[in-house]
Amino acid sequence: MPLVNMKDMLAHAYGHGYAVGAFDVVSLDFVEGVMTAAERSRAPVILSLAESRFEHYDFELLMSAVGAAARRSPVPVALHLDHGTNMESAVRAIRFGCNGVMVDTSHMTLGENLAATRAVVEMAHACGVPVEGELGYVPGVEGEDAERHPGPLAYTTVAEAKGFVERTGVDFLAVSIGTVHGRLKGKANLDFPRLRSINQALGIPLAIHGGTGLDDDQFRRLIAKGVAKINYYTALTDAAGAAICARVKSAPGAGYAALVRDVSAAISTEAERCMRVWGSAGRAAEVMSHCRPWGPVEHLILHNVVGISEKEAAVMIAEGQQVLGAIPGVREVVTGRAVKEGAQYRYCWLVRFAAPEVIDSYREHPAHVLFANQRFRPVAEGRISIDYALEGA
Repeated sequence: MPLVNMKDMLAHAYGHGYAVGAFDVVSLDFVEGVMTAAERSRAPVILSLAESRFEHYDFELLMSAVGAAARRSPVPVALHLDHGTNMESAVRAIRFGCNGVMVDTSHMTLGENLAATRAVVEMAHACGVPVEGELGYVPGVEGEDAERHPGPLAYTTVAEAKGFVERTGVDFLAVSIGTVHGRLKGKANLDFPRLRSINQALGIPLAIHGGTGLDDDQFRRLIAKGVAKINYYTALTDAAGAAICARVKSAPGAGYAALVRDVSAAISTEAERCMRVWGSAGRAAEVMSHCRPWGPVEHLILHNVVGISEKEAAVMIAEGQQVLGAIPGVREVVTGRAVKEGAQYRYCWLVRFAAPEVIDSYREHPAHVLFANQRFRPVAEGRISIDYALEGA
């Protein structure tokens, strides 16, 4: 069960005094490098896809790759949407396979952040997906990070953090205590007393954004004060860039494949170094035994139709695919007809849910209720339905 419940994974890290790396990936080289590091060091890992980097890749295509990498891996993996921009981003990420989401509304006023985050929590929890909130503001320091995270540093306060968690129900909280996105200039001045107080007040896994540039001692002190998830990206890109530059020098005129030959290995070396410093190395087996597996549920419906023509049935089915496919937690809606004439059931629906929790939220969702009562049930004869989990999924 390599794909595991992310809330269980971070609860184990929080309770046992280590941190799981959430490594932003932007290509197959990054996916392969991070997964090689996790498997070599026997560490749980989070493959993170940040919406702020979607310009570099097709989100749906890369999600297919990270999902495949997770399913075939012997170590526990979670898939996370990082810095989503809105509710629609979170719904889409869950549809494509993320089992953790973070919608970044930290730039808003506290009241706006509360309302937006609470709405995401209500939606995601109905899908069985945990949510990371962010309070305070972690800026970027140069280049693209400064453009994507403009403005000054705003520290997380203990009182606001306590109220925020209580009123939103987030599962994890990203806090601002002095880190920055991007390459750090000099040594970070981290507010460890503030972090300790936040941890004592909340008692939930904390996340740090902007892990690049911190030294080993700083990482260990962060973890000792409640940090169970560390976001990491810039140092991986630097390692990748250095590998390409070295190939340019050693093999002038080389083609693309030769230039990127060492990228995955360079990323893997840096990611594994982090896993060992953060204490996640060697934890895979105990995390696997602690975590619930993460896998979809298939909702199967078999039926015939009465009172309408086959053409009208096709219109109704097409409408259902569109309406039901938009419900949060629905990953896919597939329909079909019996191959042989005279089959006991003429039509079938296969609705894939992200997790078992979606069974109830889907059934009660207004869009499903309206379609089922007004369009489907009046013409669906002799229908049967069943929810099942695929063996080994």
